Amino acid sequence: MAERRRPGYSVHRSVLDEGAVEEMAEKCETKSSLSEKVKKSVRCSGPRMKSCLLGSVPVLSWLPRYSLRENALGDLISGISVGIMQLPQGMAYALLASVPPIFGLYSSFYPVLIYFIFGTSKHISVGTYAVMSVMIGGVIERVAPDSNFMIWDNVTNSTTVDIITRDAERVRVAAAVTLLSGLFQILLGLVQFGFVVTYLSEPLVRGYTTGAAIHVIVSQLKYTFGISPVRYSGPFSLLYTVLEVCYIIPETNIGTLVVSIVAIIGLILAKELNAFLSKKLPIPIPVELLGIVVATIISWQVNLNDKYGVDVVGLIPSGLQPPVVPVASLFGQLIGDAFALAVVGYGIAISLGRIFALKYGYKVDSNQELIALGLSNSVGGFFQCFAISCSMSRTMVQENTGGKTQVAGALSAIVILFITLWIGRFFEELPKAMLAAIIYVNLHGMMKQFLDIPALWKSNKIDMVIWVVTFILTVLFNPDLGLAASIGFSMLTVIFRTQLPKYSLLGQVPDTDIYRPLEDYNQVRKVPGILIFRSSATLYFANAEMYQEALGRKSGIDITKILSAKKKLEAKRKRHEKKNDKKAKKEAKKNKVGMQGEPEREVEKDIAIIEMHPEPDPSLPRAIVLDLSPVNFLDTVGVKTIRSIHKDYGQIGVEVVLACCQTGVVDNLQAGGFFNDKVTKSCLFSTVHDAVLHCQSFITQSRGEALYEEITGTHF
Repeated sequence: MAERRRPGYSVHRSVLDEGAVEEMAEKCETKSSLSEKVKKSVRCSGPRMKSCLLGSVPVLSWLPRYSLRENALGDLISGISVGIMQLPQGMAYALLASVPPIFGLYSSFYPVLIYFIFGTSKHISVGTYAVMSVMIGGVIERVAPDSNFMIWDNVTNSTTVDIITRDAERVRVAAAVTLLSGLFQILLGLVQFGFVVTYLSEPLVRGYTTGAAIHVIVSQLKYTFGISPVRYSGPFSLLYTVLEVCYIIPETNIGTLVVSIVAIIGLILAKELNAFLSKKLPIPIPVELLGIVVATIISWQVNLNDKYGVDVVGLIPSGLQPPVVPVASLFGQLIGDAFALAVVGYGIAISLGRIFALKYGYKVDSNQELIALGLSNSVGGFFQCFAISCSMSRTMVQENTGGKTQVAGALSAIVILFITLWIGRFFEELPKAMLAAIIYVNLHGMMKQFLDIPALWKSNKIDMVIWVVTFILTVLFNPDLGLAASIGFSMLTVIFRTQLPKYSLLGQVPDTDIYRPLEDYNQVRKVPGILIFRSSATLYFANAEMYQEALGRKSGIDITKILSAKKKLEAKRKRHEKKNDKKAKKEAKKNKVGMQGEPEREVEKDIAIIEMHPEPDPSLPRAIVLDLSPVNFLDTVGVKTIRSIHKDYGQIGVEVVLACCQTGVVDNLQAGGFFNDKVTKSCLFSTVHDAVLHCQSFITQSRGEALYEEITGTHF
């Protein structure tokens, strides 16, 4: 293949420092004051009010333009398919949240309708989600454990759990934490805090969801084996629960275990068949729905609950519950958990929403998504729902079956409404082991995330460490504390990377104005007499001292030692001058007035000559260029560091100039008092090449002055 022809260019101009560039480009010095910004933000007009209304209630923007011909059929099929999926998943995830299954159906109805009105993503399927459910389950088990509802059974002469009272209290706890998390999301959205998701990097989110999936699996073991382990809460609760399960596993209900094994194998085979036939089928086979229908029929016909002690769903009330105000007295115990739910739910939803927005070419408003999810959870809290987010599996089904707008989500809610009103009671004999099997099989996507580890090891080892540490912290400290610890660790990696940057010396690519690190390129050449120094990170208080030390190592100049020696030499010179002055005064007193000329010549002979500027070491640079292109801000410590470098190296005759300063960095230098009568913007250059040309001119001029001084004995 012929080598691509590269176009050439030639630019002839003078070397430009920052002051010259600002003058040529006419830098604007006027900045809006805070009062002007506030006035502008609260200024109201007709177009602005309309834009604000359409942005706050997006359905008013896109629904009038909805195309029935292009979207209706795909949204209808997609909505029905997702609604059918919502039924088993809603009931299963309700068990994760430690509330009766019917409340999983409520959580798949009310919040979905609210999101239809206020959401901006066209493709994500909001509703119950495993990670959110297990987080809520942990909160509920802590606030309303079984031990709080023990009653004496006169028939068996033992204590049993008052299930009705316990479930009612747990629903109240779930509603309270859901309302509180929704209020957090609304508040964060109103203050434009959507950027908070940037602190949840992809490795962190994937490691976190994988760790949460382990919690989900362990929480369902009791339904798989038909046992009743003690539920632990707090750090290391997962380990205690696993040990408890291992201890009581001899008490396994064989009937429940058989149901679990058959259900898991059947679901896996059906899903594999679904995947194999995916290209031939217009819509995927509703595997979970068929599973719960078959399991319910078999349980009803065989009477699994009475004959074999297999735990079933039990009473499912028909119809919808009236709204109830959540118990405000619980808020104090739930505030931390609510904030964690708000951040996790939003992080998962916006991450998935952005993926599909990028794929289909539309924009997702991060702040509006916060408000939409917040309203969904807040309204859901009044209708006894638990916190929701979006599900990857349902979202993929919604997309693959032709869903193109939020109408698909609204139709899925209508399907859930139909099931809740008329069909829900038919699933009272459904074994809970079947719901646990559905959860296990649906977690296979999260388990595949373990493959991220070798991939990240090859691409970015720091991200791999974040993934692994996040996973471990989530498993050990539970999802809520694990999230906080993981974000803290992720922030520490950023700090460490800025504290331990790569320091490089740059050289020139021959016959170009391009400069690259000397250690990374074979054909890059060092510019004689000039040291070009660059750090890969910004300069601030945490790495300012290391920046100076690295510059000293790279330049070979022990600036502290040289300045100390210079000060001693200066002090010695002053002592000699003082001594000679005293000697001259004594000689002047001894000699006559007419004999003053000859003693003066003798005194002059006795004066010691101390050289202050010896010939510089040719191995040391005569000029230093600080490439500040990676620096996006300078704090006061950073400004002091630059000022100190400029002053100290200037005292030993080394010219120090700055290159590639961003506008904000120049402003930081100016605000920090770097510039004065002696130091102007003439030491700042827009490019490294401009700075190098300036330094070469300085070196040539310095050598000319030194030569002239040597010949004539005249000091400049």
